[in-house]
Amino acid sequence: MTGTPIARERRHTLFFLDAIRSFAPVHLDTEVDMSRIVADRARARDDGRRQSVVSHVVVAVGRVLAKHPEANAAIQGRLRARVARYPFVHAKVTLDGTLHGVRVVLATVVPNAHEATVETVQEHLDRVRAADPEHGPQFAGIRRVHRAALPVAYARFRRAVGNLAIRPLLTGTVAVTSLGHRDVDGFHSVGGTTVTIGVGRIVQRPVVRDGRVVVAPVLRLSLTFDHRVIDGAEAADVLTDLKQELETGA
Repeated sequence: MTGTPIARERRHTLFFLDAIRSFAPVHLDTEVDMSRIVADRARARDDGRRQSVVSHVVVAVGRVLAKHPEANAAIQGRLRARVARYPFVHAKVTLDGTLHGVRVVLATVVPNAHEATVETVQEHLDRVRAADPEHGPQFAGIRRVHRAALPVAYARFRRAVGNLAIRPLLTGTVAVTSLGHRDVDGFHSVGGTTVTIGVGRIVQRPVVRDGRVVVAPVLRLSLTFDHRVIDGAEAADVLTDLKQELETGA
């Protein structure tokens, strides 16, 4: 066995995981009939436009969280905790990337997801995914964390995420993370926000429609919430509304 220092490129992930230690996670999940979304994506593809499942989920999450201000919030502190509730929905989306040859988790924040369209979200995600993590301005903040001396980098990171006014710009007010590109049906994740949505793959499964069993594209959708901020009933309302938004668009 050999031991080596952890790659500097993973420093931002370590800082993030340390910052969310006080998170009190509770996990919910449901299944979503994605027939409407699959049809929308097919029509867009026929028109030469790309629409990812994540883009559809971000738009739906934005609309739903705007109706649930208690869940569109951030908390700071422990015994004398303060909760900030935001008049906008900024959605953090995690990305798989490579930095100096090291596979890492990157992220981008889609601003004002409550007002966004699938097209504007897709444009944002495509632009960020096409950026070079080693040189692109989209990832300059992460590179600064990697370059600074460890104590300085850690202090700066903690100071930034501890500021309730700045935090939405860094972690969003809701997080969306997807592993649906692989054979992952469902998973739960803590994205540093009161609500985190986990997106698995879409699989053809039997569902009941009008008393008959038919085959439909089904998505396993998870919601992890911070119990310090909201309770299970509110989280269940959010997940149910999100399921309805994805299935019917209303």
